[in-house]
Amino acid sequence: MIAALAGGCVVGIWGYVLAGRGMFWRMREAEPLPAPVRLARVAVVIPARNEAETIGASLGSIVQQDYAGPFQVFLVDDHSEDGTAEVARRSVSPDRVRVVAAGPLPDGWTGKLWALEAGVVEAEPFRPDYILFSDADILHAPDGISQLVARAETGGYDLVSEMVKLECRTFAEKALIPAFVFFFFMLYPPERTRNPRRRTAGAAGGCILLRSAALVRIGGLAAIRGELIDDCALAKAVKTSGGKVWLGLTSKTRSIRGYGTLDEIGRMISRTAFWQLGHSAVLLVGTVAGMFLTYLAPPLLLLTGMPFATACGAAAWLIMAAVYIPALRFYGLTMLRAPLLPLVALFYTGATIHSAVRYWTGRGGEWKGRVQDARQV
Repeated sequence: MIAALAGGCVVGIWGYVLAGRGMFWRMREAEPLPAPVRLARVAVVIPARNEAETIGASLGSIVQQDYAGPFQVFLVDDHSEDGTAEVARRSVSPDRVRVVAAGPLPDGWTGKLWALEAGVVEAEPFRPDYILFSDADILHAPDGISQLVARAETGGYDLVSEMVKLECRTFAEKALIPAFVFFFFMLYPPERTRNPRRRTAGAAGGCILLRSAALVRIGGLAAIRGELIDDCALAKAVKTSGGKVWLGLTSKTRSIRGYGTLDEIGRMISRTAFWQLGHSAVLLVGTVAGMFLTYLAPPLLLLTGMPFATACGAAAWLIMAAVYIPALRFYGLTMLRAPLLPLVALFYTGATIHSAVRYWTGRGGEWKGRVQDARQV
């Protein structure tokens, strides 16, 4: 009886994923747009904390943009210890990039948002129509700014964000990165994010173009100053204030930050996982149970020997693998990896539990030596 009930549940879950989440799993890139008619002013704000390895290439990709309108780059050095600011100054002409030092981190602010705030303040005399928030490891396509502005201008969007293509070369990256993007779009389906009638609001922090007027309308970055998942918090604030949000996927703009080991990816996931659950032990237990039912139950049901449960498990596993294939193809990986998604989900479940443990032991949200989400012990 229990196996049959579980079988019915997993088929229902994966039927809903297949047809009821805005077809997020298709991983389709938006068609390119003509260059924008209005040459809006764009300030590019890049927070950088110990990014000497990637900042030169990232800045080079920005200053070589084909955008015909005025744009200025503001790099905020967030207390780096590896010479990030010096590398940035050597990499590009100082008339194209202004290097700003972030001040001491105030109480109530996360490090990245405080660095972004410093960049926004520095950009005010430039009077930008839009602000492009970009991570320091992003290589922008030559028409990146042009396409982002065109998207915002054509659709009247206040926030335009692209999930860039992540590094996928090592064993760990090939095993886990496609699933990271798959899970992200499952949580924040682009179709729902773009729909003003839906509450869903997602953004990918590596590449966000924000209308300056929308930033003023939400009360500036101070309105989300304590948020650890700052990109989605920003998208939610913009959408809640009546703004329009666009989220998409691109293979032309990419990250050059590598995650060489399973441990590195695990820590990247655990940095924000328990924050997303609101530090709730009840939600943690529910999430773990939901992950087991959704991803592990289908293959386990094949072992029951019960015809109905076995058929349900097989059907759910087949749908699971089918909807995961486009993510694998996006990263140039074989579809033979698709049936392994249950094992990948098990890893992500473990990282979520690890996130809770780190929070409870006073080490939550750790990023480059800075603990940002920890219960006081």
